[in-house]
Amino acid sequence: MPPFEEYCREIAPLWESHWLTNMGEKHKALQSGLEAYLGVPHITLFTNGHLALEGLLSALELPKGSEIITTPFTFASTTHAIVRSGFVPVFCDVDPETCTMDPGKLEALITEKTAAILPVHVYGSVCDVERIGQIAQKYGLKVVYDAAHAFGETKNGVGVGCFGDASMFSFHATKVFHTIEGGAAAFHDEALAPRLNDTKNFGIRGPEDVVFSGGNAKMNEFQAAMGLCNLRHVDEWITDRKRVAAHYDARLGGVPGIRLKQDRPGVRSNYAYYPVIFDGYKKTRDEIFDLLLRQDILSRKYFYPLTNAFACYRELETADLRRTPIAGHIADRVLTLPMYTGLEDDAIDRICDLILR
Repeated sequence: MPPFEEYCREIAPLWESHWLTNMGEKHKALQSGLEAYLGVPHITLFTNGHLALEGLLSALELPKGSEIITTPFTFASTTHAIVRSGFVPVFCDVDPETCTMDPGKLEALITEKTAAILPVHVYGSVCDVERIGQIAQKYGLKVVYDAAHAFGETKNGVGVGCFGDASMFSFHATKVFHTIEGGAAAFHDEALAPRLNDTKNFGIRGPEDVVFSGGNAKMNEFQAAMGLCNLRHVDEWITDRKRVAAHYDARLGGVPGIRLKQDRPGVRSNYAYYPVIFDGYKKTRDEIFDLLLRQDILSRKYFYPLTNAFACYRELETADLRRTPIAGHIADRVLTLPMYTGLEDDAIDRICDLILR
């Protein structure tokens, strides 16, 4: 969080204006600041990342009932957004090194029903955007990236939100950059802006003009103010997270049975998470999880289970777990260790000592 006094200064004008929500000055300032920081042409802010993703799927005007190819190795929100928006998720297996969608398995899943591809930059590992883009262009498909984990990242100097037709960012409190709750849609086509605003503000375009049966997903001024404060500090926070990751790497790297996160060449990471895959280690992932928990160290089985294993999707023909064996293998073995700004070296050593012993 930013310094308490800084946030108080940021919100003080709201007591003068009484403008608390509905795209006020803080909202406008944050939107502009994020477009510059992320290097993206256009951004629309939402009250959370999930509704930003639903908004994008609506604004792209894809045929209802069509299929969207995605990954099961993700948070529930990704798959839920597809289903809640009236589409059918088709699950593509992942690359064993990066845990992101494997483009080599993508084309075999494309049918006449396919309308879009929805890959996920898992843990901030940037997808193979070049190959995915080539496949999408070949078949005339839209590409929407779930970039919830990838705030501030670049590939070969290009902001991650510039790839595909659009990207969703999450600004949830657990993310590298947050607005308490919040999210954004980043996109190229300026024509999407009014459609996205329709989805988040009841379709209201004027006092007596309602053009779309939209919902309510507006970011309020207090969220935007938190974002403005955090945007001033995010670079220093990412630098500190890099220190944390390097310390973990030094302790756990090269240990037989332990696999660490691998970034693609040219990627500037934000060090959002520290995933460890226990594959052939002397203890299983679940044993390590329980060991740490007994010491009040909270790790996370992230992501487990796969979304195509959720009870709500078991009857879905496209959710056959046999189609995603690599994702299943990783999900059974992955653990994300504590990762946050200010995590002290001796705490990292304590965690690593427990694992290595």
